[in-house]
Amino acid sequence: MKYKLSDICEYAKGKIKVSALDENTYISTENMLPNKGGITKAASLPTQEQTQAFMKNDVLVSNIRPYFKKIWYATFDGGCSNDVLVFRAKDGVNSRFLHYVLADDTFFDYSMATSKGTKMPRGDKKAIMEYEVPELSYEDQCKIAGILEVIDEKIELNTDINKNLEQQAQAYFLDLFVTNPDPNWQSGTLSDLGTVVGGGTPSKKHPEYYIETGIPWITPKDLSIDKSKFISRGENDISELGFSNSSATKMAAGTILFSSRAPIGYIAIALNTVTTNQGFKSVIPNTNVGSAFMYFFLKQALPTIEGMASGSTFKEISGSGMKSVPAVIPDDETLHKYNEFCQPLFEQQAILEAENRRLSGIRDALLPKLMSGEIDVSNIDL
Repeated sequence: MKYKLSDICEYAKGKIKVSALDENTYISTENMLPNKGGITKAASLPTQEQTQAFMKNDVLVSNIRPYFKKIWYATFDGGCSNDVLVFRAKDGVNSRFLHYVLADDTFFDYSMATSKGTKMPRGDKKAIMEYEVPELSYEDQCKIAGILEVIDEKIELNTDINKNLEQQAQAYFLDLFVTNPDPNWQSGTLSDLGTVVGGGTPSKKHPEYYIETGIPWITPKDLSIDKSKFISRGENDISELGFSNSSATKMAAGTILFSSRAPIGYIAIALNTVTTNQGFKSVIPNTNVGSAFMYFFLKQALPTIEGMASGSTFKEISGSGMKSVPAVIPDDETLHKYNEFCQPLFEQQAILEAENRRLSGIRDALLPKLMSGEIDVSNIDL
């Protein structure tokens, strides 16, 4: 037997004054992370006097394309935009179980299929409540939630460790190169530190240019979906034929991928040889400069780069603009010291990101099996 979603939850109602919120307690589609990744700090607060309220243990789901598959289990009270749906478990329903019902890809597929609108489709709130969910006892709900929560807690722990490692590396960068730079260092440009490389897109008219396993090809969309620091491939690979018939360039592991438009400033480090589309101005650091320094240099220089961009519809930084970004050129000894410090930190971050990808895959594979009853939890003793 199946329930409807309306049998286990309801849309939360209520308003909260914007003046009672800050960047950490306001949630919008923009600061919800993709692929069920939780939330980050909001860039700004809304201008209206009041906004939608939510409570701890509510489930927040982004309800506008292209921001589907964004979900967060609330860990505090706060406020959110109207493009975020707030679900509240009814009495006798485990709120964490509700979270996993809504985190199932089947739910997101259903929401997209029943969405309304052409330019920016939104999920149909009435149709969403018609979504079918399994009829499970409260005990079994708790068991399912418990199994999946263990995986999510490990992912969260790994993420917290990586944030700490990132803070260490960034703090040392700021100390060496921003707060206390050597006054004898010479002024120069980004081109003195590395080689700026553009990308290209093989013609979509030739399906043979795109294959399942070929040369990794990265687009800004890939970095918008996967917020990892390190990347090995994107959604699509290109064939050698596609590569040879495009302006794409092969770049070695350690290259810093930097999106140059729509938006400017997605940054990731290549784990292996990759190519990109033309939405990047990536940087291959000079051997003495190293990936760690270049990665944090670009993060630090982002406001300058954005200020050098031009364009009416979409701002873009050109190749010549990237090459001319002002830079101080540190001595080789200091660069070596910094990269030596960062190497074990970066290696650990890459390991933990890979583990999180595996754990996410396991969770997402288990989720529909647990919900459908394919895996029977009634005899599991947690």
